[in-house]
Amino acid sequence: MSNVTNPNRWTLRAALAALAFSTAMGLSAAHADSITVYTSYEEDEIAAFLEKAKADLPDLDVNVLRLSTGDLHARILAEAANPQHDVIWGWAVTSMIDPRIGELLEAYQPQGIDRIADQFRDKDGKWFATTGYMAAFCVNNEVLKAKNLPMPTSWADLTKPEYKGEVVMPNPASSGTGYLMIASILQMMGEEKGWEYLKALDANIAQYIKSGSRPCNAASEGEFAIGASFALRAIKNIGEGYPITMVIPSEGAGNELEANALMAGSKNKDAARRFLDWTVSENAVNEYYNWKEIVTATGGAMPQKFRDAGLPEDISSVMWKMDFASSAENRALVLERWQRELER
Repeated sequence: MSNVTNPNRWTLRAALAALAFSTAMGLSAAHADSITVYTSYEEDEIAAFLEKAKADLPDLDVNVLRLSTGDLHARILAEAANPQHDVIWGWAVTSMIDPRIGELLEAYQPQGIDRIADQFRDKDGKWFATTGYMAAFCVNNEVLKAKNLPMPTSWADLTKPEYKGEVVMPNPASSGTGYLMIASILQMMGEEKGWEYLKALDANIAQYIKSGSRPCNAASEGEFAIGASFALRAIKNIGEGYPITMVIPSEGAGNELEANALMAGSKNKDAARRFLDWTVSENAVNEYYNWKEIVTATGGAMPQKFRDAGLPEDISSVMWKMDFASSAENRALVLERWQRELER
């Protein structure tokens, strides 16, 4: 990796158990605008999106800190008295609508915001969602065959005794994907039956993994039969040749929107607004479609590889209609109970 002072290269560096991405685009740092962005996008998504941003914003330095959804939530609140970033980018709406977070945001309507339907925008203009993701299972075909296991089709299937020790899923306390799974199950089944189900599922869980993508990777590599993850990770791993099938649970896929916002405490608001404008630009939207099963902006088209992996053209047909306000309001109580009764 080249040194960050080289204006034509980007570097990736470790930072506090996260990945920080630094870009020095076009002009020298001495003459370029600079912003710090916090995100929960996956590392490969960040790299692809910022490659496009580099071409469109050659005079903007973008320093990015990536943390999982839960860890980023804790960090932003811990820094509330002295925010260290200018922009929140690609972060779960369920976390964004926390009133404590809302107090730290400044309303901004970026150029091109009309491409985003009202249902994906905060009524007060403090955030707008451009992308999203939904739950899916990564099922290893070879492990199923070797152990003579049936293909699961639903959340209900995962509690069957034959899958004991063969299921891994994200830890909802740290992973946005993990929390959307728990929240959607409780919304689908109701609180009492939902918790009964989660306890039955826990009996078959081999591990709760911190990341939303790693359960799919573990299943893809044959460590377990089933990794509860998100659809795009399954699609990516199928494209890379792993022997897995993507299964969207028949009850409906829990989902999350990923939103962007301007920090009220930013000292670089003009540059931050330029970046937020870019996040709804045509080039940004076209790139989102290479990585995201949910893109809220008009324009672009679902890639063929998504359809080949089993994603329907109308993804709304398989998505559970999430109550994001309920997910946010009950998050602390749900996670406290989950950690008390199920975390290990």
